[in-house]
Amino acid sequence: MRRIVTALITALGLPLQLLTGPVIGPVIGPVIGPAPAQAAGPADTYADRLVRQVRGANVEEHLRAFQTIATAHGGNRAAGTTGYDASRDYVAGKLRAAGYRVTFSPVEFVESWSENGPPTLTETAPGRRTYVPKEDFFAFEPSPAGDVTAQVQAVDLTLPPAATPSSTSGCEASDFDGFVAGRIALIQRGTCAFSQKVRNAKAAGAAAVIVFNEGQEGRTEAEQLDIGEWRAGIPMVYADFAVGERLAGAQNATVRLTVDSTVAIGTDHNVIAESRAGDPGNVVMLGAHLDSVPAGPGVNDNGSGAAAILEVAEEMARFPVKNRLRFTFWAAEELGLLGSDQYVGALPQTERDRIRLYLNFDMVASPNFAYKLYDGDDSDDTGAAAGPPGSAQIERQFQNFYRSRDLRTVGTDFDGRSDYGPFIAVGIPAGGIFTGAEGVKTAAEARLFGGTAGTAYDACYHKACDTIRNVNTTALDVNADAIADSAARFAFDLRSIPRRTPPARKGQGS
Repeated sequence: MRRIVTALITALGLPLQLLTGPVIGPVIGPVIGPAPAQAAGPADTYADRLVRQVRGANVEEHLRAFQTIATAHGGNRAAGTTGYDASRDYVAGKLRAAGYRVTFSPVEFVESWSENGPPTLTETAPGRRTYVPKEDFFAFEPSPAGDVTAQVQAVDLTLPPAATPSSTSGCEASDFDGFVAGRIALIQRGTCAFSQKVRNAKAAGAAAVIVFNEGQEGRTEAEQLDIGEWRAGIPMVYADFAVGERLAGAQNATVRLTVDSTVAIGTDHNVIAESRAGDPGNVVMLGAHLDSVPAGPGVNDNGSGAAAILEVAEEMARFPVKNRLRFTFWAAEELGLLGSDQYVGALPQTERDRIRLYLNFDMVASPNFAYKLYDGDDSDDTGAAAGPPGSAQIERQFQNFYRSRDLRTVGTDFDGRSDYGPFIAVGIPAGGIFTGAEGVKTAAEARLFGGTAGTAYDACYHKACDTIRNVNTTALDVNADAIADSAARFAFDLRSIPRRTPPARKGQGS
């Protein structure tokens, strides 16, 4: 540790008396209360120097490169396209030139899905009833093919339905306690993702899945839905509320469920760049998704996050660090967080435990921006719960930076819409910055940040107009500095982040 501090102080041209500052080391248990005061020391000096080195103009240069790539490759940088491949190679080349150890991790995604014939859903016992495809039920896209005849078993249903959407049917592994392997899981729509319900059903041994609509007004009829999940390998359908209610009420109902489909799987790659210095047992991880949607170039969503952390990585490569740095550029986020989900899912527990925190940056330059920080401590007391222990400290670290510039911030929920999701699901603390997507800016936010109340943060979200002209350069510059500040501090000092034990398996991902 002393050698690293000495090297850093020498690199920064500072007096060696700074070595007499506090010893930097881990703590056991959470830090309670406000973030510790920012006493002058090597970490603070490093953060100050890095913030001055990181330049908005350099981030914009990367954004122009992403725009050029999209223009040359059919107008987008989506998963499975040459535009994504070119973006991947651009980022990897920059990181290798900066001296990082760069690897690609494979990411599977559905390249295409088609139905060869209509699905079937037929009660065979105790009575007989045939349901009409495309009216009473639909095959989920991209359901694998399958032909299953088995007894239906209800999973934690709320019947009659509550007045407002609230069912957690199938959201937790514990919902399947007592489930008999080989049966068809009957699950109610509710508060978690369809894909999560399907994965939990598969883990419990279900041979097929019927999800039915929850039952409130506007939530009774089924429709064709793409849930982005095929890895369970079992047929799955989405049915009207009336179908689910009937099956739930039948005594020992047995059905035949078939899906006749073809699923073609493609492969993309995450870009993983790791520093050659730093303690490999204390990994500070930053990430941003690199892919766009097919509709457009994705310069704000999420060229902005990718360009910002690329600039930070290039500048951080100039200095030694105490903790290992890992910069990640995710593939196929727009297809359901596939890059980060498959990456985290493949890590053994020992490797997960080495990741002390994960910082996520998704859309950091929205035209009608707000400075939103992921609400690590649930201080907003609304929506999703707090993040894993350590997430509150990450949020406070970011807040300290904005306050140092007399800028306000607001919280944004860990709502599962970006790549922090797989990390917090396994207990890794997370945080980061978001400037808004299709949501509407409030009057209170307009008073804090300027811009226009009553309109979207990004009117070009997931559209062809998400081009180089769709970024707010002030937000981009400020947020790049905020990323640099926190990255530098955590790269040198993790005292505020508690050591953790592996999370309990019950309810993971719920």
